[in-house]
Amino acid sequence: MTLGDLPALTSARVVDVFDTVEDDSISRRLRELGFVKGEPVKVVGRGVFGGDPLLVQIGFTRFALRRSEAARITVERL
Repeated sequence: MTLGDLPALTSARVVDVFDTVEDDSISRRLRELGFVKGEPVKVVGRGVFGGDPLLVQIGFTRFALRRSEAARITVERL
């Protein structure tokens, strides 16, 4: 499942961040921000219109991600 599909307030673990194109700068930046294999992650909230952006917590840090960015992150529920 992708991070965008994860129900709100459900604990999960990052499995992978995959590139959608060769040398994907967005995926690389997500990995630099801490979205790496094994890290606990949780969707804390969603935007009102269409659920965009997602408010995501990894560790003690929160990020606002577009659904297209969250779709690059594969997670598994804990």
